[in-house]
Amino acid sequence: VTSFGFKNGAPRDADIVLDVRFLPNPHWREELRSSTGQSPMVRNYVLSFEDAEIFLEKTKDLIDFLLPRFTSEGKSYVGIAIGCTGGKHRSVVMTEEVGGWLINAGKDAVILHRDMKE
Repeated sequence: VTSFGFKNGAPRDADIVLDVRFLPNPHWREELRSSTGQSPMVRNYVLSFEDAEIFLEKTKDLIDFLLPRFTSEGKSYVGIAIGCTGGKHRSVVMTEEVGGWLINAGKDAVILHRDMKE
């Protein structure tokens, strides 16, 4: 599961690309701007919105539906990319959440943050 910023383009190897730019942007909150989505303050801010929780529920349902179908088609790897504007806040939070859920479910998942440092 990879977080990224749409300003740098979506990862070319992604099988599933999800857009979280509909969520309020922590960049516009002075106290959150310099932090990343790995900060508890940013995480709490992003997850405080009902739409964030709904997005996570629907994303988990989608992944639960797709993974066995990808497997039955012979895919051994499924790239999931979650993007926001810069790849620093919202996409990082959601990638941590989705990746953590997959790991806790016993999946061989890796969490990457392509654009978080920019």
